[in-house]
Amino acid sequence: MKLAVTVQVASSRRGVPHARSLNRWAQAACAPYLPRNDSALELTIRVVGAAESRRLNRTWRNKDKPTNVLSFPAAPLAPGKNGVPTRFPAKEFSELGDLAICAPVVAREAKEQGKPAQAHWAHMVVHGVLHLLGFDHENDRDATAMEAREVKILAQFGYDNPYA
Repeated sequence: MKLAVTVQVASSRRGVPHARSLNRWAQAACAPYLPRNDSALELTIRVVGAAESRRLNRTWRNKDKPTNVLSFPAAPLAPGKNGVPTRFPAKEFSELGDLAICAPVVAREAKEQGKPAQAHWAHMVVHGVLHLLGFDHENDRDATAMEAREVKILAQFGYDNPYA
């Protein structure tokens, strides 16, 4: 299965990584979980400003503030094995979903946490894609599993553990 990533930039481009980087990070997060077939799967990454992020967060999560990344899965999840969700129960799925990444929040967090901006952007893409694949951090066990996957994927790009 091939992942087709569309990038929309609806905020200032200042500090926003190139679409090729966003695509590479998304591909790396998806690769272990994509079925081996000839179909295509679509992902949209929308880079937003604080106002749009706040509006989306308020509408979908009842939190009246902008946030770093929001994930909107396109299809329901299928049960998985060994803690790994199965996202693709049938061939007819053509969309993975959408990510909304808030550029000013990501920039602020990177600065506050003393992280390179590129590394934090990569983390937000990987984190968001894993949510689309069905991973979450609602309890300690799930958080530990999701974080381990994030660390492994980010290490492929030479980025440090974002949780250290």
